[in-house]
Amino acid sequence: MAFGKGCHLHLIDGSAFIFRAYHALPPLTRKSDGLPVGAVSGFVNMLQRYVEGNSGADAATHVAVIFDKGSHTFRNDLYDQYKANRDEMPEDLRPQIPLTRTATKAFNIACEEMEGFEADDIIATLSHQARDAGGRVTIVSSDKDLMQLVGDGVEMLDPMKNRRIDRDGVFEKFGVGPERVVDVQALAGDSVDNIPGAPGIGIKTAALLINEYGDLETLLDRAEEIKQPKRRETLIEKRAQIEMSKQLVQLDCNMTLDFTLDDLEVKDPDPEVLMGFLAEMEFRTVTKRIAEKLGVDAPVIEVPAKEDTAAPPEIVEFNADNYECVRDAEALQVWINMIRERGYVAVDTETTGLNEMIADLVGISLSVEPGSACYIPLSHKSAAWDDLFGSDELAEGQMSLDACLEMLKPVLEDEAIIKIGQNMKYDAKIFSRYGIDVAPIDDTMLMSYAMHAGLHNHGMDVLSERYLGHQPIPIKPLLGSGKSAITFDRVAIDDATKYAAEDADITLRLWQTFKPLLHAKQVTTVYETMERPLIPVLAQMEQNGIKVDRDTLSRMSNAFAQKMAGLEAEIQEKAGRPFNVGSPKQLGEILFDEMGLPGGKKGKTGAYATGADVLEDLATEHELPGLVLDWRQLSKLKSTYTDALQEHINKDTGRVHTSYSIAGANTGRLASTDPNLQNIPVRSEEGRRIREAFVADEGKVIVSLDYSQIELRILAHIAGIDALKQAFRDGLDIHAMTASEMFDVPLDEMTPDIRRQAKAINFGVIYGISGFGLARNLRIPRGEAQGFIDRYFERFPGIRAYMDETVAFAKENGYVQTLFGRKINTPEINAKGPHAGFARRAAINAPIQGTAADVIRRAMIRMPRAISDLPAKMLLQVHDELIFEVEKDSVDTLIDRAREVMENASDPAVKLDVKLAVDAGQGANWAEAH
Repeated sequence: MAFGKGCHLHLIDGSAFIFRAYHALPPLTRKSDGLPVGAVSGFVNMLQRYVEGNSGADAATHVAVIFDKGSHTFRNDLYDQYKANRDEMPEDLRPQIPLTRTATKAFNIACEEMEGFEADDIIATLSHQARDAGGRVTIVSSDKDLMQLVGDGVEMLDPMKNRRIDRDGVFEKFGVGPERVVDVQALAGDSVDNIPGAPGIGIKTAALLINEYGDLETLLDRAEEIKQPKRRETLIEKRAQIEMSKQLVQLDCNMTLDFTLDDLEVKDPDPEVLMGFLAEMEFRTVTKRIAEKLGVDAPVIEVPAKEDTAAPPEIVEFNADNYECVRDAEALQVWINMIRERGYVAVDTETTGLNEMIADLVGISLSVEPGSACYIPLSHKSAAWDDLFGSDELAEGQMSLDACLEMLKPVLEDEAIIKIGQNMKYDAKIFSRYGIDVAPIDDTMLMSYAMHAGLHNHGMDVLSERYLGHQPIPIKPLLGSGKSAITFDRVAIDDATKYAAEDADITLRLWQTFKPLLHAKQVTTVYETMERPLIPVLAQMEQNGIKVDRDTLSRMSNAFAQKMAGLEAEIQEKAGRPFNVGSPKQLGEILFDEMGLPGGKKGKTGAYATGADVLEDLATEHELPGLVLDWRQLSKLKSTYTDALQEHINKDTGRVHTSYSIAGANTGRLASTDPNLQNIPVRSEEGRRIREAFVADEGKVIVSLDYSQIELRILAHIAGIDALKQAFRDGLDIHAMTASEMFDVPLDEMTPDIRRQAKAINFGVIYGISGFGLARNLRIPRGEAQGFIDRYFERFPGIRAYMDETVAFAKENGYVQTLFGRKINTPEINAKGPHAGFARRAAINAPIQGTAADVIRRAMIRMPRAISDLPAKMLLQVHDELIFEVEKDSVDTLIDRAREVMENASDPAVKLDVKLAVDAGQGANWAEAH
């Protein structure tokens, strides 16, 4: 049929389909010759679903898949840096690109590309031609660059979210209509395509400007009128760059094409051609499915059925309406049978809160295949709209909690069934409180952490959007916020089912995506030896908790308040008048207006900046800023610890139960929250006093084992510093030895002050400290501090060599590694500007700090078995320190065994040149033990 009124053209963004398929699925190779075909498999699945869904009144009459041909286009001639920062195409994707064209043709769908032009330009030209001919157009893509085409019969369809994008959708994205999208993009630029735009102007500001002035040309002609000086100067000085940027983002709607709209008419595939292609690719599962749809016999593909289990999961769209609400034992048994048949299940719990020690179980969700999931409501309350406080009666249509857990317990504890979770430690602790020991487990959060540390966080929403192209149902509309917020047990069961079951569905899909990638990214050993086995160890420590004496905390709060009052008086005396020491605004006025100290900078509010970095700089020249820092430290200790810790004491156990995040820091260090017990200052008198409140139960003792200077020992090994290695072997005071080497002072003439300076440099160098930083730490002039650092590198040249080599490796590879193979990604390492220094220091420090973190993880994983027959519990980990509670008669045995585990934790994986040493202490409280 000739294209005209009543026709509907679908234009599919081929590159988006390819990259979606490549990144969403595990690697797959053709069995006969090892050719990578994972992206082709996903692409074929997506095309097949498109063909099956193209029906009904809104179906396409004409369709084409549009591809990019080559990387050089007219835009590169206009601007040679266009898309210059794009990563190279992955090697295993390159041979799959032509196969996706062949796949398109095998489905008898038009496949179009043109040398020198991007797919977007072809889509733009076809959209205009179809609209002018009186037809409708749907662009199947979520690419923001295509949004300039929307309107007058042209719309977009985001295939991953199944969401249509019309004029309102474009306005929501850009703050302007489609006809002004190009103007906004020209101003905002695009870091992905390396389009410069106007520096400092983002999408929101660009939209405001375009809406105010009407269009880009008018804005640039009237730029002198802009009130903000920086913005005005940018628009005037960068006019040529902005105008060029507009040319780069403007799509070509008038290309000369070597085909017509009539050539794009929808046609049925030729079964013989399509079956032949699928058989050639050796796609057994999809071949069989498509053959059934076409009503033909599937060709026999000579590939062993056993090997075909490596085929990637098919891309199944998310549809919350498909999820099942399990309300009785009969329905649950069907799921249990499926779980036993599969040998794995994704599990998620819904509870009344985030604190696993006190939250109640509300429901459980399960998934065994993508797109199929269920939710088992257990303790939802009935809706009582006439009751201001809600009803405590259980809603109808729920299994009894005991009956459900009795059925699930054998499955959750079955060694032959893998239980998959996202942050599985939380769910395992919830089940543990109901007498269920969940094992074995896999954790998608930790899989991501092992592969992607340093790139992004590892929460489910981030992972789902990034790796599945799906935005999960948000929790906030269900629970509300502020004073009107409700707990999950008061959410309607139908709404809860969609939300909770989707979590299990997402978790299963992430597992199927990540599990094969662990091997491809060479982090299987890290995940299997240092991430997964740590989950039950930490869960047990968190449940053990540590006893805290409320009276001791209360007395300390009063003492801190008195000391703060004394400091306030001293500060006000040096300032020459009373003022509120806790007010940054008043402090800024005192320091910079009245005392005339240098370096005052005002922020947007007109107040001076008085952050810790500012005060630390000033403290090298004047006494008052140092006193304010001391006052702030006390204030923080009082509010964060001596006051707040009392609120964290569990009323049932009398203990504080911190929660450890395994994926909390890029380097492998654990993070502690609710409360954070890792930030109590160890070197200050006040910090030591807070530790007095952490006490042992009657008849027991607190024991602390602490690695001695582990990061310096690892530095000596990694950087090959012979002088440091020998000093450790000889048992010398390492800081005194460093001071002696640097300042030519004999060890027997060493003063505490000189040793303190050397200690600050020793630890500072590990963190890539600058002259600025050391000056702040020691409160000495910057020039003197830089002189110390220069002298240090002269004396230990191997350290400088290690730093340079590490940074060079990071720049070339995009990551650094610990001695145990943990990868820490360094995406900012090639950045310019203020980020560069931070990224460089992080890259230098990560292999050292990360290796130390790996060592203590290995020790913690081995510890439960080593002390299993002792009346002892491991309670806390604070970076390089492990804290135990043990009966008095077993203290020495515990110390001997724990020390042996810790000192040999690197074996057999890594043989360190410098032996690890562990200091041990004991006492009635943590302060005495450490």
